[in-house]
Amino acid sequence: MGYYLTKEQVNDILEQLRGTTKVCAPKAITRRGRGKGKPEIRYGEIRDFSEIVFDQKADYGPKEIIYPVMQTLLKFAVTEVIVSELEDERDILILARPCDINAIRRLDQIFLKNGGNPEYYYARLREKAKFILLECTQSFETCFCVSMGSNIATDYAAAVRFDPEGMLVEVKDESLLPVFSCGEERDFEPEFVKENLRTVQVPDIPDRSYLSDIIGLEYWAQFTDRCILCGGCNTVCPTCTCFDTNDIIYNESSLEGERRRTWSSCMLSTYTVMAGGHGVREDAGANTRFKTLHKIYDYKERFGEENMCVGCGRCDMRCPKEIKFSETIGGLAQEVELLKQKRAEEAKEDA
Repeated sequence: MGYYLTKEQVNDILEQLRGTTKVCAPKAITRRGRGKGKPEIRYGEIRDFSEIVFDQKADYGPKEIIYPVMQTLLKFAVTEVIVSELEDERDILILARPCDINAIRRLDQIFLKNGGNPEYYYARLREKAKFILLECTQSFETCFCVSMGSNIATDYAAAVRFDPEGMLVEVKDESLLPVFSCGEERDFEPEFVKENLRTVQVPDIPDRSYLSDIIGLEYWAQFTDRCILCGGCNTVCPTCTCFDTNDIIYNESSLEGERRRTWSSCMLSTYTVMAGGHGVREDAGANTRFKTLHKIYDYKERFGEENMCVGCGRCDMRCPKEIKFSETIGGLAQEVELLKQKRAEEAKEDA
């Protein structure tokens, strides 16, 4: 079922929903250090049609709505532990592009289906959330979602196409029909990006026997010289799930405090440092290797469906050293093909 709603009707809907549902979308947020006239496009609750940024790529995905940057897990005292409660009990509607909806499916796999027991703190927010597809028909400069197979999304409750005066909406979830049926009925089916400005060759690694050779490639050394291990690429990635857990006491003599979970990054130099100061990965090249293989091999090898990277290109936008992950993937693909050729030649010689 499709409808057209004017911006005034959209605002009426937002007002009606506010008590029971938090509607989140990309919006412009002014941050210190961003420079004059350069607001950050980030997900947050919207209260007016004019707040929705639908013609630019968000600097961050919607991940932080259901997996917050910092989250109190529990509070503790001398004799008790109290699990944190949600500060906002409302349901959540999130407007997101296809790549970001597909990215959430990766998070669901990690937090809900990995090991047999859903992760409690993620699950209690995720079960409240429904996604509205924000139609995306024109590729942004750094996108490579088509190469990653993430340009089309199907698991959404509704889809919208914006114009300056309103929006078309397709409703798939019948529970949302009363929300949008105030509009004029119109046929609408969302379209999807078919071609990106960037095309990326994803490495075809035949089996795990290639990993030892890939790990030893000289290819990774270039990143030790270029990458400054700031972790910015992980921070904006919609599929990264790494976090640190810290216990915080309220003052130096207190026996009360709380346990917090905070986003972290496999690209930080301290991420793998253990007691005694030993680090599992010794330099930026090793960290880049780990991240790359996790995004385009390890995840798929474990869960058997799709690569972890969705090709949103935010990491390319964020890197202060202009390291493009799309090019990193493509460069590794070339190295893997050379390894295949080498093995084929060795097999002929042995024969």
